[in-house]
Amino acid sequence: MIAYDQIQVVDCPHSPYFKPKRILYEENGVAKSWDMVRVHDSVSILLHHVQKQSLLLVKQFRPAVFVNACLYAGQSVDGYTYELCAGLVDKANKSLEQIACEEVFEECGYAIEPQMLQKIGVFYAATGISGSKQTMFFASIGEKHYKHRGGGIDTEEIELVYLPLEEYKAFMANEQICKSVGLGYALLWFGQYFKDEHLRGFWVGVLIFWGVLHAQTWVNP
Repeated sequence: MIAYDQIQVVDCPHSPYFKPKRILYEENGVAKSWDMVRVHDSVSILLHHVQKQSLLLVKQFRPAVFVNACLYAGQSVDGYTYELCAGLVDKANKSLEQIACEEVFEECGYAIEPQMLQKIGVFYAATGISGSKQTMFFASIGEKHYKHRGGGIDTEEIELVYLPLEEYKAFMANEQICKSVGLGYALLWFGQYFKDEHLRGFWVGVLIFWGVLHAQTWVNP
């Protein structure tokens, strides 16, 4: 429960996560400068729960979303956003896949292996501010992978949301639902992936039927 009446915006003299920098450079003979924030790269994972026929998302309070929308723009937003399971690339000597698996376990409570991950792509976020890189993965999970209720570590308060497949398009189009850009792209990707998989399954079925039919013809001319 967020105590909204106690939220304050104060100066941040030091942060372990964000480091403001000023870049000095020259373009076409003109001296320029650009202010940026140095942040960690990240991984994100779109999870498809096969038995539940749902996409597993996470929901959490994002103070920056609340402050920007409510305090600065005067909009009515509670600050809770729907996102992909994700985490910072801040663990030495671990691959992106290993970090992604750890995030899935911590936030969602499912134990998966690196070989279960399919890379969706690599993207650069907030190109005018940080230029940090995010690597996005996809994985199918089931009840056999479930180990605990998830929710994150330490003081994290992460809620798991199972989005039924038949509802994801309406969810994506609903502008009243706060969602991350990464989640929006992942849902579009999944729509294409899911369609391709169904088409592939259809044609495999056709080929099998054709093979069986002709096998019977060859046996009984």
